[in-house]
Amino acid sequence: MIAIGCDHAAVEMKNTVRDYLTEKGFEMKDLGTNGEPCDYPDMAEKLCAEITSGNCEKGILICGTGIGMSIAANKIKGIRAALCADSFSTKYTRLHNDANVMCMGARTLGQGLACELAEIFLTTEFEGGRHQRRIDLISAIEAKN
Repeated sequence: MIAIGCDHAAVEMKNTVRDYLTEKGFEMKDLGTNGEPCDYPDMAEKLCAEITSGNCEKGILICGTGIGMSIAANKIKGIRAALCADSFSTKYTRLHNDANVMCMGARTLGQGLACELAEIFLTTEFEGGRHQRRIDLISAIEAKN
């Protein structure tokens, strides 16, 4: 299950990405918003709780720029959120960083590109190996703070 959520600046893009991924066979859990005003930190926390509880495997957060969602999501233990705006970075945040949340900006990306990036994010597996040691180092920093 893949969680998807947005603030009020990104409803149209969230719906487009959700529908695209559903057509591709992904099981989506739409957490909203569906137009009602909300604060992006609240949505980030809500979506990340779905991942840390094990209800969802990965998540997609969309706000105006994706920056606020990234900052908020990365405050939550166990979350590795990455702002994704191009295919190379999106692929490598999965391969090397094992990111479990992707963040995008509705005001900075076209909807077609957002759909492509979401598919790359969800279909790219973590390489492990030498990269796992670095993920463990990140987790150790997280545990200390």
